[in-house]
Amino acid sequence: MSRRLLALLLLIAPLLATTPAWADQPKDLTWEQMIPPDAPKIAPQMAPIHNLSGMSDALSVESAPAAKQQQPSAPVVKALDGQHIRLPGYIVPLEVTEEGRVTEFLLVPYFGACIHVPPPPSNQIVYVKSKVGVKLDELYQPYWIEGSMKVEASTSELADAGYKMDAEKIYVYELPDS
Repeated sequence: MSRRLLALLLLIAPLLATTPAWADQPKDLTWEQMIPPDAPKIAPQMAPIHNLSGMSDALSVESAPAAKQQQPSAPVVKALDGQHIRLPGYIVPLEVTEEGRVTEFLLVPYFGACIHVPPPPSNQIVYVKSKVGVKLDELYQPYWIEGSMKVEASTSELADAGYKMDAEKIYVYELPDS
């Protein structure tokens, strides 16, 4: 090997060994992308609550028996397995620490899912574990959850989930400036 080629390789080797900054950025994922394109469409049993002014209507069903999940074994997108993603959603608590932090939860696409309205299909629910968690009294707002997505089913007392994540970051979702 010529000295010139060897010198060039020695110069570019460190560049090849490092991961570019953009490679660490999570891919933004939408809830629609978690449903296979050929999956049957499911009509919601109750309209999602996005406007919290309708919350009193949803709370009126609180004393009723738990609603049945729409599709507990909905098809998932296997290509999402292992992807580093960022997904917005609402937190439904499963595990709360003595300090009042939610460390295990279901991430759902709309407020009230699994508690105030029938749970969405399992391919619209992510079971999440977090070391830090979120304060229990701060759950009425949407959050971004970042981490590695696993295509793996799980069951809780509230609903079945088609995906799992270990949260690396959790932060408040804010609408982009228009």
